[in-house]
Amino acid sequence: MSHPTPRSIVEELDRYIIGQKEAKRALAIALCNRERRKKIPAEAGRNVIPKNIMLTGPTGVGKTEVARRLAEMVNAPFIKLEATKFTEVGYVGRDAESIIHDLVEVSANKVYQAKLQEVTTKAEKQAIERIVGYVCHQLGAKIKKLEMSSQQSASSTSSTRRSTRPTARMRQKVADLLQSNELEEQLIEIEVDSDFQAGGVFLPPTRGLEDIESFITEFDRSLKQYAGELRQRKVPVKEARRILAREEANKLIDFDELIDQAVTDTEETAVVFIDEVDKLIAPKMEMGRDVSGEGVQRDLLPIVEGTTVMTRYGSVNSNHILFIAAGTFSQSKPSDLIPEFQGRFPLRVDLTHLVQEDLERILVEPCDALTKQYQMLLDTEGVKLTFADDGIQEMARTAVLMNERLENIGARRLHTVVEKVLEDLNFTAPEMEGEEVVIDATYVSQRMDGSIKEENVSDYIM
Repeated sequence: MSHPTPRSIVEELDRYIIGQKEAKRALAIALCNRERRKKIPAEAGRNVIPKNIMLTGPTGVGKTEVARRLAEMVNAPFIKLEATKFTEVGYVGRDAESIIHDLVEVSANKVYQAKLQEVTTKAEKQAIERIVGYVCHQLGAKIKKLEMSSQQSASSTSSTRRSTRPTARMRQKVADLLQSNELEEQLIEIEVDSDFQAGGVFLPPTRGLEDIESFITEFDRSLKQYAGELRQRKVPVKEARRILAREEANKLIDFDELIDQAVTDTEETAVVFIDEVDKLIAPKMEMGRDVSGEGVQRDLLPIVEGTTVMTRYGSVNSNHILFIAAGTFSQSKPSDLIPEFQGRFPLRVDLTHLVQEDLERILVEPCDALTKQYQMLLDTEGVKLTFADDGIQEMARTAVLMNERLENIGARRLHTVVEKVLEDLNFTAPEMEGEEVVIDATYVSQRMDGSIKEENVSDYIM
């Protein structure tokens, strides 16, 4: 979306997510305000910070999905992480700054893939030219070797040498064979850059001082070992296409420009989704430090509020990154978080529980609804799958019942129900080409009969 408005963002989210209007509106406004900031004078814009959002509500109601879809709509760098993976700096576990390291890594790879798409056509043409040269050279060498082994006269040998040079006619013939894919399995020997390519390969992001020292040592070793060297590889032509096309593409990409763009995208458009923040609320400890709870909250404060983090792509400022926190808060409440952390998420939205009607709509309305997915999958086997209205209702009713009697996992329970209902059909589909299957209430009841009882019994089996 080039010029998103709050209404257009909500309408786009409606295509994938049922309900949760309040959350959609809050996220849409936050995203548009960030776009509006870019249009005001830079001096004033620096002081306009994003209003970070706290999403609360039970599992499976769409907290993660609404954030992920929001980032996809504007092609923004996006990462989802669990707050429980972090510990206070100095203890075993991830530290808060790793968020920015991972985020800029995602951004760099997004930009890299986009740049690859831009130069793919030209890179493939250059790769074909190289393959033609390799094939002609190796073909000529083979002919020359055969002729010399036949012990012909010197004049004949001289003539052979002239005739085995790659001519325009020979190159055109090889190019035609490559175009028609007739040489795909032919082994050829190619020259490629060494495995280490400075700037051409994105290495795992570095973390602490020891990792940086290790990276520098490996960097220096690799440069000494591989600088200016080419390796000979014997591969099929189809593999040579891939290797050489990527190598040519890397030569066409300006990696300095790529890194600058990746850092800018991170600072201006990135979205970070921190899940399970309610797990950072722990009982008050009589002794020792709460390194996985309050300690993590305090470490997250500067990252969320805005700070500069040094990454292997350079310094990255988090002032204008949009942070979305989420948690079920089933055994606690947001006010149990430390006040400073609450203040970094001034907007709070409570996502509502899903009722049967919501689950029915989730099964059929979204662009990627489960029923639509299975219809396309079984269509590949020549089976026409139809879902009757009462069948949809029965699957939704069963999901609600299972959530009530077992663990409530929200809309995720639909995956369990639909998979169970279609299990036999998925197994026998290759033998049912040309048939039509209607999933109605009776069909669902027969397949799900006893499933809830079996789940309950399994809780007591050792």
